[in-house]
Amino acid sequence: MRLSSFSDYSLRVLMYLGVHGERLATIGEIAGAYDISLNHLTKVVNLLGRLGHIETVRGKGGGIRLGRAPAEIRLGEVIRQTENDFALVECFATGSQCQIHAACRLPPILDEALAAMFAVLDRYTLADLLLGPGELTQLFPLRPASQLV
Repeated sequence: MRLSSFSDYSLRVLMYLGVHGERLATIGEIAGAYDISLNHLTKVVNLLGRLGHIETVRGKGGGIRLGRAPAEIRLGEVIRQTENDFALVECFATGSQCQIHAACRLPPILDEALAAMFAVLDRYTLADLLLGPGELTQLFPLRPASQLV
């Protein structure tokens, strides 16, 4: 299984905002930090805002910041909310035409594997991503607002 770029960007936005704490960031600033599409990132930010993971502040001097504490944002929850397809193989999809589906023993094994992946992701929060050696703060140093795009 490979996560979509939407889920990847969602986690990146949350990590960036987590590093910057209460400071408001802009979508353009985050897009520039990761060198990713501003248009795509706007869609990601919109969903994260609707889900309550981030807070948006409109108007001059506005921007975005985390809507909840990093320790309250579970990685499994974010992935479940941002991925739209967990069908690991064709036979999991609605309307499957698999000829061996009735006798195949693979689906329950893959279901168990997917459940195990989410069990691991559910043990971790955004706070876990912000700690440790090689801290993200080194990659995204805090800068005065006057130096931000």
